[in-house]
Amino acid sequence: MATVSSASPDSAASAGPVRYRCAACGNLTRFDVTTTQRTRAYHHYSLSGDLSVEEPEVLTEVVEEVSCRWCGSGKAVAVLPLAVPASASAEPAPAGEPGPAADSGPPPERSGA
Repeated sequence: MATVSSASPDSAASAGPVRYRCAACGNLTRFDVTTTQRTRAYHHYSLSGDLSVEEPEVLTEVVEEVSCRWCGSGKAVAVLPLAVPASASAEPAPAGEPGPAADSGPPPERSGA
């Protein structure tokens, strides 16, 4: 297994979820990912001694190795940019024009004769 070649493992993990692609076989879906996490959590022990771990928070996460599950290559695995959802990339409506939210719901009732 080798580390991800196209980006630093630290930068890939700190940016949130990432997507991988194996340049050797084209795999986009199956990878073995080895990470190290530093976490903080609330440990609650019952009177009988049973442990319940609550509110886990990942403080740091480092991706150490990524290898392709299909062909076993670690040197050919690259980090892909995540696609931005269409709703997040839509431009806001110009001032004075109704946006998509203004179109929803029933029309206002008219009062009077």
